[in-house]
Amino acid sequence: MKSIDLEIDKALIAVGKKNIEALMPAARNGLEMLHKGTGKGNDFLGWLHLPSSITEAELAEIEKTAAKLRRCKAVVVIGIGGSYLGTKAVVEALNNSFDWLQKKRSNPVLLYAGHNIGEDYLTELSAALGESKFGIINISKSGTTTEPAIAFRVLKKLLEKNIGKEAAKDYIVAVTDKSRGALRTLADKEGYKTFVIPDNVGGRFSVLTPVGLLPIAVAGIDIRALVKGAVDMEKATNEKVVIDKNPAAIYAATRNALYQSGKKIEILANFHPKMHFIGEWWKQLYGESEGKDSKGIFPASVDFTTDLHSMGQWIQQGERIIFETVISVEKPDTKLTVPTDKADLDGLNYLAGKRIDEVNKMAELGTLLAHVDGGVPNIKISIPALNPYYIGQLFYFFEKACGISGYVLGVNPFDQPGVEDYKKNMFALLNKPGYEKASEAIRQRIKN
Repeated sequence: MKSIDLEIDKALIAVGKKNIEALMPAARNGLEMLHKGTGKGNDFLGWLHLPSSITEAELAEIEKTAAKLRRCKAVVVIGIGGSYLGTKAVVEALNNSFDWLQKKRSNPVLLYAGHNIGEDYLTELSAALGESKFGIINISKSGTTTEPAIAFRVLKKLLEKNIGKEAAKDYIVAVTDKSRGALRTLADKEGYKTFVIPDNVGGRFSVLTPVGLLPIAVAGIDIRALVKGAVDMEKATNEKVVIDKNPAAIYAATRNALYQSGKKIEILANFHPKMHFIGEWWKQLYGESEGKDSKGIFPASVDFTTDLHSMGQWIQQGERIIFETVISVEKPDTKLTVPTDKADLDGLNYLAGKRIDEVNKMAELGTLLAHVDGGVPNIKISIPALNPYYIGQLFYFFEKACGISGYVLGVNPFDQPGVEDYKKNMFALLNKPGYEKASEAIRQRIKN
C-alpha cells in the first residue's frame, strides 16, 4: 500500500531550509521524549502505541456490539470534543454524503448530542426520534460533564418511554472509565454494555479507542482497515526512523519554523467537501494541545473551493501571519464528466468531457500558485484515496506530529487547564453545590 505524502517545498518562501533543519534536533528530542516518556504529560501517552496494541478480541467485541446497534434506524452518539469529533470526521469523510436520504439503508443514521447546550437542538432531536427504538452510545470518562450529561438524561428518558426501561438497557452502551465515575456507576447498576476509555488516552487522541471505533463501526465503516492504516503510520513515524525521513517530525519542525518567523495562524485547507469535519477534529487536536502558556499557532480550517468565495480574499491579501496546510486527495471514488450543452450559454463547453475532479485539481493548483505568490507558505499532505486505511494513516500522523510539535514549542501537549475556566464560572452562576463562595463572588463581580 502507498502512504500519505508530505511536501514542504512551498513553505520555503517564508523560511529557509536551514531554519527547518535547525529545528530538526528539537523535533528529534521531542520524538525521543514521547517514546521514552520523559516529557510533560507522559501519563497521557497511551495513544502512542495504541494502533499496534489493539487486539483481535477487542475489535471483534466492538464489531459484535455495533452489529446489535445496527438493528436501530438511528443511533445517537453522546459526547463532546474528542468524544465525538473523531467519529464525525471519519463518518462524514467515508460515508455517502446523501446516505440519510436513502429509503433503504444497511446502517443506521448516526446522530450527535451532548456537544452543545442547545434547548432547541435537543427538542428537535427528540421530536425526530419520536416514538422509535434508537440506540445510544454515551461517551464520558466521568459521566458528569455538563453537555453530555444533560443530553443523556433527556435521551435515556425518551428511549425508556418508547420501549420500556428493561428493553432500553439493550440499546444503551456506555464508553467510560474502567472503574470510577458517575457513568461507570450507572452502567454497572443498570447493566449497560460498556467499553473502557483508557486512563492514559486524552479525549482528542481517542478516536482509535472504543470512543471512535464503536460508532464508526455502527456506521458500517471498516475499522480494521482504519486501524491498519494507523499501525503502518505508527511504524513510519517511530523513534527508529531517520529523523529527516520521519514525516511527523518534518511537519512539526516546519510548522514551528514558520511560527518562529511570524506565521501565527495555520489554515488547514481541503478541496474535498467530505473532509470538513477532519478540519474540525484537527482544530481541537492542535488548539487544545498547543494553545497555552501564551504560546501556540492558532488552528483554522477552510473548505475549498467554497471558502475561496468568502475567506479567499483575506487569505490572498490579508495580514501575512498565516500559512496553509493543504490536504489533497489524489483520486476520487467515482467518475463524473462535464456534459456538453449545445447552446453553451454558460461558456463551459471548453470543459466538456473533462472529469469534475480534473477541474477541481486545476482549482487546487491555481490556488496554490496564487497563495504562494501572495506570500502564504504552503505545506501539502497528499492522500492516495479517501478510504479507511488512509484516514487511519492521516489521523495517527497528525497525532504524532502534534506531540512532537508541542514539545518543540515547549508546552505540555497533553493537558488543557484553560478548558476548566468557563466551567467554574458556569457552575458558580448555576449555583452548583460546592460553589457557594464562587457564586457569591461572581455575582458581586457582575453587579459591580
